[in-house]
Amino acid sequence: MAATDTSAALQQELLRRARARAAGRSTPEPTAPRPAGPAPLTHAQRRMWLMERLGRGGAQYSVPFATRLRGPLDLDALSSALTELVRRHEILRTRYGREGEEPYQEPLPAPDRITITVIDTPDDGDALLTGEARRPFDLAESTLPRALVLRHAPQDHTVLLTFHHIAIDGGSLDTVAQELTALYESFVEGRPAALTEPPQYADFARREHADAAGLEDGLNHWTRRLAGATPPRLPRPATPPADIAEHPAATRTTELGAFVLPALRELGKQHRATAFTVNLAAAFAALHRLTGELDLVIGCAATHREGPAMRGLVGLCVNTLPVRVDLSGDPEFTTLVERVRDALLDAQQHRDVPFDLILERLGSGARGDDGTPLLRVTSDIVGEQTALRLAGLEARYVEVGVGEAKFDLTLGLLDTDTPASLVQHGRAALDEETGRALADSFAELLTAVAAEPALRLSQLPGRLAEPRSASAHPAELRLLAHPETADAHVPDPAGGPLVAYAVLNRTGGPSPVQLRAHLRTVLQRDLVPAAVVLLDRMPRTADGSVDHTRLPVSPTPAAPKSRHIEAVTEAFAGLLDRRPGPDDDFFALGGHSLAAVQLAERLRASLTLPLVGLDIMQTRTPRAIAALLDTRAVQRATAVTASATAVRPRRTREGTVLVTGGTGGVGAFVLRELAAQGRPVLALTRPESAHLVGGDGIEVIEGDLGDLDSLRAAVESADAVIHAACTFTRPEVDVAAMRAMVEAWRGGPFVFVSSVDAYGRPAGSQVAEESASQAPVSPYGQAKLDCERLLLSAAGTEGRGGASAVRSPIVWGAHDRLRDQLRWGATGLLYQAALTGRPIALPASGAGGRDWYGAPWVHAAALARAVTSCLDAPVHGVANAVGGHVAWSDLTAELVTLLGSDSVVTFGEEVHQDLDHPWHYRADRLATALRPAPGEDLHTVLAEMIAPSGA
Repeated sequence: MAATDTSAALQQELLRRARARAAGRSTPEPTAPRPAGPAPLTHAQRRMWLMERLGRGGAQYSVPFATRLRGPLDLDALSSALTELVRRHEILRTRYGREGEEPYQEPLPAPDRITITVIDTPDDGDALLTGEARRPFDLAESTLPRALVLRHAPQDHTVLLTFHHIAIDGGSLDTVAQELTALYESFVEGRPAALTEPPQYADFARREHADAAGLEDGLNHWTRRLAGATPPRLPRPATPPADIAEHPAATRTTELGAFVLPALRELGKQHRATAFTVNLAAAFAALHRLTGELDLVIGCAATHREGPAMRGLVGLCVNTLPVRVDLSGDPEFTTLVERVRDALLDAQQHRDVPFDLILERLGSGARGDDGTPLLRVTSDIVGEQTALRLAGLEARYVEVGVGEAKFDLTLGLLDTDTPASLVQHGRAALDEETGRALADSFAELLTAVAAEPALRLSQLPGRLAEPRSASAHPAELRLLAHPETADAHVPDPAGGPLVAYAVLNRTGGPSPVQLRAHLRTVLQRDLVPAAVVLLDRMPRTADGSVDHTRLPVSPTPAAPKSRHIEAVTEAFAGLLDRRPGPDDDFFALGGHSLAAVQLAERLRASLTLPLVGLDIMQTRTPRAIAALLDTRAVQRATAVTASATAVRPRRTREGTVLVTGGTGGVGAFVLRELAAQGRPVLALTRPESAHLVGGDGIEVIEGDLGDLDSLRAAVESADAVIHAACTFTRPEVDVAAMRAMVEAWRGGPFVFVSSVDAYGRPAGSQVAEESASQAPVSPYGQAKLDCERLLLSAAGTEGRGGASAVRSPIVWGAHDRLRDQLRWGATGLLYQAALTGRPIALPASGAGGRDWYGAPWVHAAALARAVTSCLDAPVHGVANAVGGHVAWSDLTAELVTLLGSDSVVTFGEEVHQDLDHPWHYRADRLATALRPAPGEDLHTVLAEMIAPSGA
C-alpha cells in the first residue's frame, strides 16, 4: 500500500466539482524542443531527496511491485521489456546530484540490458522479497529499477520490481504494468510494440519550476486556512519498543460486513460526497475520539496528472493536501460528512501548491509543542492492487511489506473483494495495545455509521477522550491522550510550581513518576510539570468544570538539603536578573548556551568545584545543579584525602612537557597522546579540577591563567611547553597569560594551540597557512593573534627553542568541554534547531557571492597528534591543524539524523551571521599527523558528542 496514493477513478470522483470550475483548462502540449541536460527537482522530489541525504529515507521510499505468475515465463522477453521500459522513461534511469546546495536530476544513457536476478526457492520467499525491497538506492548513482525473480517451480515464479519513490508513484505503476505487458508480448511474438513515445518527467519538473511564481495566491490561502492549526497529540508510548528499528510500523486490517461499503457509498450520494469523503469523515471521528481534540488536520493525496501532456507520464506526481475540520458541537455523523466534503473541496481548489512550500510559509507555527510536523495522520481508500499481467500467464498481486510507515497514523478502507478497515501506525506514535484498540474501534465505527448515519460523535464506538480546546495546557492534553489516563487537569500555576492532576483508568496503572517521565519524552522541558498527583476522581462543579478549591494542595518541594543551593540561586539571579525557584529551568528564564558557559565559570570560581557549560545545559535547574556540585565536592574531597597519603612524584626525567588546560577538550587529548608516547608531563590545572587529572608519568601542579606567578613557575620547571588553555571569553586574560609564560620561557620548544579565527575574514575562499590576517577580527581571534606574536617574536632568543602556533578550527571529540562547544555558536544554532525540530534555513550555494558555506574541523585526537609532533619538529611559525571541511548542509544532515529530528531544512539567499563561514584552510605542514585514524570520521565523532556524557 502507498499511503499517499489513491486510485485514478476515486481521485476523479473526488475532484469532480473542483474540475468543473476549471473546465476547458489543461496543461498545453510542449511545443518547443526539449531542453537537454539536468533539470530541477519537483517539490515532491526535493523533500524526498533531502530526507535521503539526511539519512532518513530508509525503506519507506522503496516501492516494491511484485506479482506471482503461473505458466511459461519468458525471462529473456521480460528482461527486454524492462530494458525498453527504462529507455522510454528517463526518470527510471536518472541520477540526483547537486551543484553547491541546489539539487538537480540528470538522465543517464539507457542501459544495454536490465539484468534479472533469478533465485530458486521452494517456498514463497517472503524474506527474500522483503530483503530486496529494503535494500537502499544510491540516488547520486541512479534510480534504475531492480528486478528479482523467485523460481518456485518451472512454471511458478514471483517477479519483484523495486523502484525508488522519487521516480514513481501509485499512478505510475498502472502505466508501468500496462507498458510492460505490451512490451513483453511484443518481444515474445517478435514484433514492435504499438506504443507512442511518452512525456518525460523532467519536462514536468521544469514547468513546475517555471510556474513557481504563480503560487503566491495559493500560499496566502493556505496560510489563512491553517493559521493556528497544530498536529494531533497522539498517545505516544512512554518507551518505544526495543525492536522498533527492525519493525518501525504496524499494519492492521479488520474485515467489514458485506453491507458496510455499499451503505457508505449510498450515504455519500445522499450528501453529495464520495466514498473517499465518507471514509475521511470516519477518520476524523476516530481521531477525535482518540485525542479528544476538536480542531483536527488530516492529510490526503492529490495528483498533478491532468491534461494530455501528463497522459502516460511516469514519475512522482502526488501532493499531500491538509484538510482541516472543526468537530465542535457534537455533530451527527452526516453533518460531519458535509463539513469534511466542504473542507476537502476547498483544499482541492489549491491542490497545486506543494505542501512543503506551505510548511515553509507557516514556519514553526505548523508544529506541535513537541516539534511534531503538522501532517502526521492521513486517510486513504485502497482498491485492488496493480499486478503484472503478462500474456499466457496467471497473475496474482503479492504484498511486499517493508515495515515502515510514511506517517504516524493512516486510517483507511480496503475496497477489495474482501472489504476491510485499515489502520497503519508508527510504533513510536502508538503502542501495541492502543494500536489494536484503535483498529477494532475504527472498524466498529465504520460499521455503526453505515447502519445509523445520524449517530453523534459522542455516541460512536471507541474510547472517547474529553474534548479540550487548544487553550488547555499541553501537559493536560498529553495526559488525556495517554491510554492509561481517564481524566487529567493542569491548572494555571499562578507563580508556583506547575502541577498536574490525573485519574487513572485502573488500579495499578502508571505511577506519578512514570507519567512525568512520559511527559518529558513528548513535551519541551519548560512544559513538564514539577509533579503529577494521582486522584481517585477529578473534583468538578455543577457545570462540569474542574473545581480548583477541592484539588489537593500542590506538593511543596522539600526544603533544599544541598549546601550549594543558595550559591547556585544567587548565580542564576546575578546572570539573568531574575531570582529562580529551585526547579525553574535555566533556559525558560531566558538563559542560552553562552550564558550557560558564563554561569558555569561563575560557580566554578566561587565554589572551586569543576563545572562546565554543558553541565548547566544538561541539569538546568538550581536544585539539579546544586546536587551535581554536591557530588563533585565529595569526589574532590575523596581525591584530596587519597593524594595526601600518597607520595608525590618528583620530576627527575629530562624532556618533561608542561601542558596547560589538561581538563579542557584539547588538553585532555594532548595528555593522552603524551602518555601514550611515554613522555613525562606536568599538567597545570585549576585547584578545583586537580583531582580530575592523573595517570602514569603525569604530575599535577595547580595554577590558573589569572595567576601569573603560577604560570611563570610552571614554565620554568619544564623542558617544553604545550599551551592549550584558554578563557574563550576574556581576551585580556589570555594575552597577559601568554606574556607571563613567554617571559619565563628559557629553553626547549613551545607549542601554542591557536585558532583559525586569527585569520579574520579573508577576501578569498582558500586560505593558505600563514596568510595575513584580514579585518574584521573577532576579540577571540585578535587575542590568539596577539599571543602568537608574543610567542614567535621571542622564539630563538636568549636560549629559547623553536615555536609553533598551531591554528585549529572547531574541535570535535568525546569530551564534556567539546560537547559543550557543539551546543553553542555556529554549530549550536544548527544543533538547537535540530534538537527542537525547528525549521533550519541554510545559505544556498551562491548566496552572498560565495560558492560554499560551512566550517573546518578537526578531531581532538588528530589535533593532539599534530600538536605533539611540533615538540620534535617545530614549524617555527604558523601551521593549520584542519582535519577536514564540512558544509553546513552536511553537518545539518548528520545532526538531524543523529537527533532523530523532524526539522524542515531550506536553502536561500539569506546568510545568518553565525553561518557566514565560506573559507577552506590549507593544512600542509601537519598533514601527516592529521591523517584520520579509525573512528575519527565525521559521523562517528558527532555521534559520540551527541550521546550523553559517560554513555
